[in-house]
Amino acid sequence: MNEMSFFEKYRQYQDFAFADYFRSLGDGDIQRIIQKDRLSELDYLALLSPAAEAHLEEMARRAHGLTVRHFGRSILLYTPIYLANHCVNRCVYCGFAVHNAIPRTRLTLEEVAAEAQLIAATGLKHVLILTGESRKHSPVSYIKDCVGVLKKYFSSIGIEIYPLEEEEYRELVDAGVDGLTLYQEVYHPAVYDRLHPAGPKKNYAFRLDAPERACRAGVRTVNVGALLGLHDWRSEAFFTGLHASYLQNKYGHLEVSISPPRMRPHGGDFEPVEKVRDKNLVQYILAYRLFMPRGGISLSTRESAFLRDHLLPLGITKMSAGSCTAVGGRCQPEAASQFAISDERDVPAMVDMLYRQGYQPVFKDWQTL
Repeated sequence: MNEMSFFEKYRQYQDFAFADYFRSLGDGDIQRIIQKDRLSELDYLALLSPAAEAHLEEMARRAHGLTVRHFGRSILLYTPIYLANHCVNRCVYCGFAVHNAIPRTRLTLEEVAAEAQLIAATGLKHVLILTGESRKHSPVSYIKDCVGVLKKYFSSIGIEIYPLEEEEYRELVDAGVDGLTLYQEVYHPAVYDRLHPAGPKKNYAFRLDAPERACRAGVRTVNVGALLGLHDWRSEAFFTGLHASYLQNKYGHLEVSISPPRMRPHGGDFEPVEKVRDKNLVQYILAYRLFMPRGGISLSTRESAFLRDHLLPLGITKMSAGSCTAVGGRCQPEAASQFAISDERDVPAMVDMLYRQGYQPVFKDWQTL
Protein backbone atom coordinates (compact mmCIF):
# COMPACT_ATOMS: atom_id res chain seq x y z
CA MET A 1 0.00 0.00 0.00
CA ASN A 2 1.21 3.49 -0.80
CA GLU A 3 1.79 5.06 2.61
CA MET A 4 2.09 8.64 1.39
CA SER A 5 -0.29 10.97 3.18
CA PHE A 6 -1.57 14.39 2.19
CA PHE A 7 0.85 16.00 4.64
CA GLU A 8 3.69 15.07 2.30
CA LYS A 9 1.89 16.89 -0.52
CA TYR A 10 1.35 19.87 1.79
CA ARG A 11 5.06 19.98 2.63
CA GLN A 12 5.91 20.39 -1.07
CA TYR A 13 4.33 23.85 -0.86
CA GLN A 14 4.81 24.64 2.83
CA ASP A 15 7.54 27.20 2.16
CA PHE A 16 6.30 28.26 -1.26
CA ALA A 17 6.74 31.97 -2.02
CA PHE A 18 3.08 32.74 -2.71
CA ALA A 19 3.56 36.51 -2.91
CA ASP A 20 6.43 36.21 -5.38
CA TYR A 21 4.44 33.83 -7.57
CA PHE A 22 1.44 36.14 -7.57
CA ARG A 23 3.62 39.09 -8.58
CA SER A 24 4.97 37.10 -11.53
CA LEU A 25 1.53 36.67 -13.10
CA GLY A 26 0.05 38.87 -15.82
CA ASP A 27 -3.25 39.05 -17.65
CA GLY A 28 -1.95 36.85 -20.44
CA ASP A 29 -1.08 34.08 -17.99
CA ILE A 30 -4.58 34.10 -16.51
CA GLN A 31 -6.30 34.14 -19.89
CA ARG A 32 -4.19 31.22 -21.10
CA ILE A 33 -4.93 29.16 -17.98
CA ILE A 34 -8.69 29.76 -18.18
CA GLN A 35 -8.76 28.17 -21.64
CA LYS A 36 -6.81 25.06 -20.64
CA ASP A 37 -8.66 21.73 -20.51
CA ARG A 38 -6.60 20.49 -17.57
CA LEU A 39 -5.06 22.71 -14.91
CA SER A 40 -1.88 22.04 -12.98
CA GLU A 41 -1.60 22.83 -9.29
CA LEU A 42 0.18 26.09 -10.05
CA ASP A 43 -2.48 26.96 -12.63
CA TYR A 44 -5.07 26.60 -9.87
CA LEU A 45 -3.01 28.85 -7.61
CA ALA A 46 -2.77 31.42 -10.40
CA LEU A 47 -6.58 31.55 -10.62
CA LEU A 48 -6.64 32.33 -6.89
CA SER A 49 -4.23 35.24 -7.37
CA PRO A 50 -4.96 38.98 -7.26
CA ALA A 51 -4.21 39.07 -11.00
CA ALA A 52 -7.16 36.75 -11.67
CA GLU A 53 -9.65 39.12 -10.01
CA ALA A 54 -9.96 41.03 -13.30
CA HIS A 55 -11.07 37.85 -15.10
CA LEU A 56 -13.92 36.58 -12.93
CA GLU A 57 -16.56 36.95 -15.65
CA GLU A 58 -14.57 34.82 -18.07
CA MET A 59 -13.88 32.30 -15.31
CA ALA A 60 -17.60 32.23 -14.45
CA ARG A 61 -18.64 31.41 -18.00
CA ARG A 62 -16.20 28.52 -18.14
CA ALA A 63 -17.10 27.32 -14.63
CA HIS A 64 -20.80 27.29 -15.44
CA GLY A 65 -20.21 25.29 -18.62
CA LEU A 66 -18.05 22.73 -16.83
CA THR A 67 -20.60 22.32 -14.04
CA VAL A 68 -23.53 21.77 -16.41
CA ARG A 69 -21.44 19.30 -18.41
CA HIS A 70 -20.51 17.18 -15.41
CA PHE A 71 -23.47 17.67 -13.06
CA GLY A 72 -26.34 18.91 -15.18
CA ARG A 73 -28.68 21.52 -13.71
CA SER A 74 -29.30 19.71 -10.45
CA ILE A 75 -28.57 20.53 -6.81
CA LEU A 76 -28.49 17.98 -4.02
CA LEU A 77 -30.27 19.21 -0.90
CA TYR A 78 -29.28 18.12 2.60
CA THR A 79 -29.59 19.38 6.15
CA PRO A 80 -27.50 19.11 9.32
CA ILE A 81 -28.75 17.50 12.52
CA TYR A 82 -26.86 18.29 15.73
CA LEU A 83 -26.78 15.38 18.17
CA ALA A 84 -24.68 16.96 20.95
CA ASN A 85 -22.67 20.07 21.82
CA HIS A 86 -20.34 18.74 24.51
CA CYS A 87 -16.75 19.57 23.56
CA VAL A 88 -13.34 19.24 25.20
CA ASN A 89 -11.42 21.50 22.81
CA ARG A 90 -10.55 25.17 23.26
CA CYS A 91 -10.79 26.28 19.64
CA VAL A 92 -10.81 30.06 19.89
CA TYR A 93 -13.30 30.55 17.04
CA CYS A 94 -16.09 28.08 17.95
CA GLY A 95 -19.28 28.60 19.92
CA PHE A 96 -19.16 25.02 21.23
CA ALA A 97 -15.63 25.36 22.69
CA VAL A 98 -15.32 24.07 26.26
CA HIS A 99 -14.55 27.51 27.71
CA ASN A 100 -17.82 29.02 26.43
CA ALA A 101 -20.58 29.04 29.05
CA ILE A 102 -23.47 27.52 27.10
CA PRO A 103 -25.99 24.85 28.10
CA ARG A 104 -24.60 21.44 27.16
CA THR A 105 -26.84 18.64 26.02
CA ARG A 106 -27.05 15.42 24.05
CA LEU A 107 -30.11 14.05 22.33
CA THR A 108 -31.68 10.83 23.50
CA LEU A 109 -32.51 8.31 20.80
CA GLU A 110 -36.15 9.31 21.17
CA GLU A 111 -35.21 12.95 20.58
CA VAL A 112 -33.11 11.94 17.56
CA ALA A 113 -36.18 10.23 16.14
CA ALA A 114 -38.30 13.33 16.78
CA GLU A 115 -35.81 15.53 14.90
CA ALA A 116 -35.62 12.97 12.12
CA GLN A 117 -39.38 12.91 11.70
CA LEU A 118 -39.53 16.69 11.32
CA ILE A 119 -36.74 16.64 8.74
CA ALA A 120 -38.15 13.67 6.83
CA ALA A 121 -41.52 15.41 6.58
CA THR A 122 -39.84 18.04 4.35
CA GLY A 123 -38.83 15.35 1.84
CA LEU A 124 -35.09 15.52 2.50
CA LYS A 125 -33.27 12.19 2.30
CA HIS A 126 -29.66 13.29 2.96
CA VAL A 127 -28.58 14.38 6.44
CA LEU A 128 -25.29 15.34 8.02
CA ILE A 129 -24.97 14.52 11.72
CA LEU A 130 -22.76 16.64 13.96
CA THR A 131 -21.50 16.47 17.53
CA GLY A 132 -19.12 18.50 19.60
CA GLU A 133 -15.70 16.90 19.94
CA SER A 134 -16.07 14.84 23.11
CA ARG A 135 -15.49 11.10 23.02
CA LYS A 136 -16.80 10.86 26.58
CA HIS A 137 -20.19 12.44 25.83
CA SER A 138 -20.53 11.33 22.19
CA PRO A 139 -18.67 8.02 21.89
CA VAL A 140 -18.68 6.06 18.67
CA SER A 141 -21.19 3.67 20.22
CA TYR A 142 -23.66 6.53 20.75
CA ILE A 143 -23.17 7.83 17.21
CA LYS A 144 -23.72 4.32 15.85
CA ASP A 145 -26.96 4.05 17.83
CA CYS A 146 -28.11 7.38 16.38
CA VAL A 147 -27.30 6.17 12.86
CA GLY A 148 -29.48 3.14 13.57
CA VAL A 149 -32.38 5.50 14.23
CA LEU A 150 -31.68 7.86 11.34
CA LYS A 151 -31.37 5.23 8.63
CA LYS A 152 -35.05 4.47 9.12
CA TYR A 153 -35.78 7.94 7.75
CA PHE A 154 -32.91 8.84 5.38
CA SER A 155 -31.15 7.23 2.43
CA SER A 156 -27.77 8.88 3.05
CA ILE A 157 -26.13 9.73 6.37
CA GLY A 158 -22.94 11.76 6.60
CA ILE A 159 -20.93 12.53 9.72
CA GLU A 160 -19.15 15.69 10.80
CA ILE A 161 -17.63 14.64 14.10
CA TYR A 162 -14.21 14.38 15.78
CA PRO A 163 -11.53 12.48 13.81
CA LEU A 164 -11.63 8.71 14.24
CA GLU A 165 -9.30 5.78 13.80
CA GLU A 166 -9.77 3.79 10.60
CA GLU A 167 -11.49 0.89 12.37
CA GLU A 168 -13.93 3.30 14.01
CA TYR A 169 -14.82 4.77 10.63
CA ARG A 170 -15.33 1.24 9.34
CA GLU A 171 -17.65 0.52 12.26
CA LEU A 172 -19.80 3.52 11.37
CA VAL A 173 -19.76 2.66 7.65
CA ASP A 174 -21.00 -0.82 8.54
CA ALA A 175 -23.76 0.82 10.61
CA GLY A 176 -24.96 2.91 7.64
CA VAL A 177 -22.76 6.01 7.34
CA ASP A 178 -21.72 6.73 3.76
CA GLY A 179 -20.19 10.23 3.92
CA LEU A 180 -17.64 12.26 5.86
CA THR A 181 -17.31 16.01 6.22
CA LEU A 182 -14.21 17.13 8.09
CA TYR A 183 -12.72 20.59 7.95
CA GLN A 184 -9.05 20.98 8.68
CA GLU A 185 -10.11 24.50 9.76
CA VAL A 186 -6.70 25.91 8.79
CA TYR A 187 -3.92 24.16 6.85
CA HIS A 188 -1.03 26.30 8.10
CA PRO A 189 0.45 24.23 10.98
CA ALA A 190 1.71 27.16 13.09
CA VAL A 191 -1.59 29.02 12.79
CA TYR A 192 -3.47 25.79 13.51
CA ASP A 193 -1.45 25.30 16.70
CA ARG A 194 -2.19 28.84 17.87
CA LEU A 195 -5.93 28.58 17.24
CA HIS A 196 -6.21 25.24 19.07
CA PRO A 197 -4.48 25.89 22.41
CA ALA A 198 -5.78 22.77 24.17
CA GLY A 199 -7.70 19.57 23.56
CA PRO A 200 -7.29 16.56 21.27
CA LYS A 201 -8.02 18.75 18.25
CA LYS A 202 -4.55 20.24 18.75
CA ASN A 203 -3.18 17.17 16.95
CA TYR A 204 -2.84 18.65 13.45
CA ALA A 205 -1.58 15.51 11.71
CA PHE A 206 -4.27 13.21 13.13
CA ARG A 207 -6.98 15.54 11.85
CA LEU A 208 -5.30 16.07 8.48
CA ASP A 209 -5.13 12.33 7.77
CA ALA A 210 -8.68 11.57 9.00
CA PRO A 211 -10.38 11.91 5.58
CA GLU A 212 -7.97 9.34 4.16
CA ARG A 213 -8.64 6.95 7.03
CA ALA A 214 -12.34 7.27 6.23
CA CYS A 215 -11.63 6.58 2.56
CA ARG A 216 -9.85 3.35 3.45
CA ALA A 217 -12.77 2.45 5.71
CA GLY A 218 -15.19 2.63 2.78
CA VAL A 219 -17.04 5.93 2.84
CA ARG A 220 -18.61 6.95 -0.46
CA THR A 221 -18.28 10.73 -0.16
CA VAL A 222 -15.73 13.03 1.47
CA ASN A 223 -16.03 16.77 1.92
CA VAL A 224 -13.04 18.86 3.05
CA GLY A 225 -12.47 22.54 3.65
CA ALA A 226 -10.84 25.37 5.55
CA LEU A 227 -12.73 27.88 7.68
CA LEU A 228 -12.14 31.10 5.78
CA GLY A 229 -11.13 34.00 7.98
CA LEU A 230 -8.63 32.15 10.16
CA HIS A 231 -5.66 32.74 7.85
CA ASP A 232 -4.81 34.01 4.36
CA TRP A 233 -7.72 32.83 2.23
CA ARG A 234 -5.77 32.33 -1.00
CA SER A 235 -3.29 29.82 0.42
CA GLU A 236 -6.04 28.07 2.43
CA ALA A 237 -8.18 27.72 -0.70
CA PHE A 238 -5.15 26.38 -2.53
CA PHE A 239 -4.43 23.69 0.06
CA THR A 240 -8.10 22.73 0.26
CA GLY A 241 -8.11 22.18 -3.49
CA LEU A 242 -4.90 20.17 -3.31
CA HIS A 243 -6.40 18.04 -0.55
CA ALA A 244 -9.52 17.32 -2.62
CA SER A 245 -7.43 16.55 -5.70
CA TYR A 246 -5.15 14.23 -3.72
CA LEU A 247 -8.12 12.24 -2.41
CA GLN A 248 -9.83 12.06 -5.79
CA ASN A 249 -6.67 10.87 -7.54
CA LYS A 250 -5.85 8.26 -4.90
CA TYR A 251 -9.38 6.94 -4.38
CA GLY A 252 -10.99 6.94 -7.80
CA HIS A 253 -14.34 5.62 -6.59
CA LEU A 254 -14.76 8.52 -4.19
CA GLU A 255 -17.12 11.46 -4.58
CA VAL A 256 -15.02 14.40 -3.40
CA SER A 257 -16.37 17.83 -2.48
CA ILE A 258 -15.16 20.99 -0.84
CA SER A 259 -16.94 23.55 1.27
CA PRO A 260 -15.80 27.18 1.44
CA PRO A 261 -17.28 28.22 4.84
CA ARG A 262 -16.65 31.75 6.09
CA MET A 263 -16.59 32.78 9.73
CA ARG A 264 -20.02 33.59 11.15
CA PRO A 265 -21.04 35.16 14.49
CA HIS A 266 -20.77 32.58 17.27
CA GLY A 267 -20.81 32.20 21.05
CA GLY A 268 -17.21 33.34 21.57
CA ASP A 269 -15.44 36.67 21.08
CA PHE A 270 -12.92 35.68 18.39
CA GLU A 271 -12.80 37.99 15.38
CA PRO A 272 -11.70 36.78 11.92
CA VAL A 273 -8.03 37.35 11.18
CA GLU A 274 -8.88 38.27 7.61
CA LYS A 275 -12.11 39.55 6.11
CA VAL A 276 -13.05 37.31 3.20
CA ARG A 277 -15.19 39.37 0.85
CA ASP A 278 -17.95 38.07 -1.41
CA LYS A 279 -15.66 38.65 -4.38
CA ASN A 280 -13.01 36.45 -2.77
CA LEU A 281 -15.53 33.66 -2.21
CA VAL A 282 -16.64 33.86 -5.85
CA GLN A 283 -13.03 33.65 -7.05
CA TYR A 284 -12.37 30.61 -4.86
CA ILE A 285 -15.43 28.75 -6.17
CA LEU A 286 -14.61 29.55 -9.80
CA ALA A 287 -10.93 28.62 -9.50
CA TYR A 288 -11.77 25.31 -7.84
CA ARG A 289 -14.35 24.42 -10.50
CA LEU A 290 -11.81 25.01 -13.28
CA PHE A 291 -9.21 22.95 -11.39
CA MET A 292 -11.60 20.15 -10.38
CA PRO A 293 -14.34 19.90 -13.03
CA ARG A 294 -15.82 16.78 -11.37
CA GLY A 295 -15.42 17.99 -7.79
CA GLY A 296 -18.48 18.83 -5.75
CA ILE A 297 -18.96 22.23 -4.11
CA SER A 298 -21.22 22.49 -1.09
CA LEU A 299 -22.59 25.88 -0.03
CA SER A 300 -24.15 26.09 3.41
CA THR A 301 -26.57 28.45 5.11
CA ARG A 302 -23.61 30.36 6.55
CA GLU A 303 -24.07 32.49 3.44
CA SER A 304 -27.03 34.78 2.80
CA ALA A 305 -30.00 33.83 0.65
CA PHE A 306 -29.08 36.57 -1.82
CA LEU A 307 -25.51 35.36 -2.20
CA ARG A 308 -26.43 31.66 -2.39
CA ASP A 309 -28.95 32.38 -5.15
CA HIS A 310 -26.32 34.23 -7.17
CA LEU A 311 -23.51 31.72 -6.55
CA LEU A 312 -25.70 28.82 -7.67
CA PRO A 313 -24.78 28.90 -11.40
CA LEU A 314 -21.03 29.26 -10.75
CA GLY A 315 -20.31 25.67 -9.77
CA ILE A 316 -22.39 24.76 -6.72
CA THR A 317 -23.58 21.14 -6.57
CA LYS A 318 -24.91 20.79 -3.00
CA MET A 319 -26.82 23.16 -0.72
CA SER A 320 -28.13 22.82 2.80
CA ALA A 321 -31.75 23.73 3.45
CA GLY A 322 -33.89 24.20 6.54
CA SER A 323 -30.70 24.29 8.61
CA CYS A 324 -30.42 24.47 12.37
CA THR A 325 -27.09 24.59 14.27
CA ALA A 326 -28.53 23.91 17.73
CA VAL A 327 -28.83 20.50 19.37
CA GLY A 328 -32.46 19.50 19.03
CA GLY A 329 -33.19 22.99 17.73
CA ARG A 330 -36.08 21.91 15.54
CA CYS A 331 -37.96 20.61 18.58
CA GLN A 332 -36.51 23.11 21.08
CA PRO A 333 -36.10 26.52 19.43
CA GLU A 334 -34.37 28.00 22.53
CA ALA A 335 -31.35 25.66 22.25
CA ALA A 336 -27.86 27.22 21.92
CA SER A 337 -26.48 27.38 18.36
CA GLN A 338 -22.91 26.67 17.28
CA PHE A 339 -23.00 29.74 15.03
CA ALA A 340 -25.60 32.03 13.49
CA ILE A 341 -26.96 30.90 10.15
CA SER A 342 -27.63 33.50 7.49
CA ASP A 343 -30.02 31.81 5.06
CA GLU A 344 -33.03 30.78 7.15
CA ARG A 345 -35.24 29.57 4.28
CA ASP A 346 -37.10 26.32 4.76
CA VAL A 347 -37.02 23.44 2.28
CA PRO A 348 -40.08 24.52 0.21
CA ALA A 349 -38.56 27.99 -0.24
CA MET A 350 -35.26 26.49 -1.40
CA VAL A 351 -37.05 24.17 -3.82
CA ASP A 352 -39.01 27.10 -5.23
CA MET A 353 -35.82 29.12 -5.71
CA LEU A 354 -34.11 26.26 -7.53
CA TYR A 355 -37.03 25.72 -9.90
CA ARG A 356 -37.21 29.45 -10.63
CA GLN A 357 -33.54 29.43 -11.62
CA GLY A 358 -34.01 26.42 -13.86
CA TYR A 359 -32.47 23.84 -11.53
CA GLN A 360 -33.73 20.47 -10.35
CA PRO A 361 -33.66 19.90 -6.59
CA VAL A 362 -32.39 16.42 -5.79
CA PHE A 363 -33.65 14.87 -2.56
CA LYS A 364 -32.08 11.47 -3.01
CA ASP A 365 -29.14 10.27 -5.07
CA TRP A 366 -28.01 7.33 -2.95
CA GLN A 367 -29.48 4.48 -0.94
CA THR A 368 -27.42 2.87 1.81
CA LEU A 369 -28.04 -0.88 1.77
